[in-house]
Amino acid sequence: MSIVSTDQQGGPGGSRKDDLRPSSAFRAMGRTLALLAFAPVEVLLFSILVAVISLLSVGLGVFLVPAVVIAVRGAMNIQRRCARDWSGVEIGDPYLPARDTEPGAKGWLQRTMGILSDPATWRDLLWMLVNPVVGVLILVLPLTFFAYGLFGLAMPFLWEPIVDAGGNDWYVLVNVNNSGTALTAAVLGTPFILIGYLMGPAMLRVHARFARSLLGPTEMARKVHHLTATRSDAVNSSAAELRRIERDLHDGAQARLVAMGMNLGVAERLLSKDPEAARTILADTRTASAKALNELRDLVRGIHPPVLADRGLADAVRALGMDSPLQVEVTADLLGRPEAPVESAMYFAISESLTNAAKHGACRNVKVDLWYSDGMLRAQVTDDGDGGADPMKGTGLRGLERRLATFDGALALTSPVGGPTTLTMELPCVLSSPKTSFS
Repeated sequence: MSIVSTDQQGGPGGSRKDDLRPSSAFRAMGRTLALLAFAPVEVLLFSILVAVISLLSVGLGVFLVPAVVIAVRGAMNIQRRCARDWSGVEIGDPYLPARDTEPGAKGWLQRTMGILSDPATWRDLLWMLVNPVVGVLILVLPLTFFAYGLFGLAMPFLWEPIVDAGGNDWYVLVNVNNSGTALTAAVLGTPFILIGYLMGPAMLRVHARFARSLLGPTEMARKVHHLTATRSDAVNSSAAELRRIERDLHDGAQARLVAMGMNLGVAERLLSKDPEAARTILADTRTASAKALNELRDLVRGIHPPVLADRGLADAVRALGMDSPLQVEVTADLLGRPEAPVESAMYFAISESLTNAAKHGACRNVKVDLWYSDGMLRAQVTDDGDGGADPMKGTGLRGLERRLATFDGALALTSPVGGPTTLTMELPCVLSSPKTSFS
């Protein structure tokens, strides 16, 4: 999952208007020639990979396949970068994560079988087979028009040598055998040059989309990458949360409880000798116990707030609004409760959103809307601040993204300069009966 910003404009490949600039068109021609020159490399890699796969039957392929596949994937990554940088077509990494392998020959076998069981390996092979034919045809088309147009423009200078050699030449439907027909050919060549000129960037994009269809990740690969990333984020977040809880217990409640135990020991010794001093110590200990209890409550509230467990998401968010330094208006349309983990994730996402608004938004009023539709629990947080929120500047949006990604959620940001900023979050879930409690 990634943050979707509705204020992003343009892309690395430029716009259609840029295609009309001479620099863009001629640059596209050069890039087309570079891709055409790369096709023989792919043919060579295809032949080598097929050869080493055939050697699996005699055992040698086990040691050769991984090395050749590294070269193949490097070449395919060049195609992906060209599609992104030259045409603005993003092609994600389609390869499944490498498996842990044992040392020795068995590890080589496991590595090779892992590579061959990856659908992306076979899609790379298919690309190297198809691109030298289909891809080359796509790329050659604008060059052919352009070259044919140049040939027409050159006819006034070429027709005499052709006729003197005893031949004649046709251009489109004109038999070029004198100066007049040669000039006609030159006129007819101009549209061909213009067509090739305009087709260059467009066909480069067509080739990039063709590359994405074969070199892009499959749905399974996207899911595996997503689950791998979110699992790692979840593990790291859980470890950080455990360290925080341990630190808070050690520095807070635990220290107070140890001090209380020592004070009670002193009070016990003073009880018969100095009852007044013992009562003072006991009173201080009672105060310390109340503080320790409050710290434990705050700690528990940070893990899973009691109001969330007892009264549900809407009331828990209203409680957040009451504690916020901002004026928070909450509206909710929930005819049930999501599962506890989803409910907790949305609660803390909204809490983090309110914190971000207070820290970075320069706002005074925030509206939080909660609703459920189309199998999604949705929350929209809108503030009246200055806008211009950028997820790349460390405003906490990446943390929200990681929190929601664990549950396959989505996050959309609209933050034009001048405001308002609207953050929309959604989590897939099923609502239970309104009477159901997860406490």
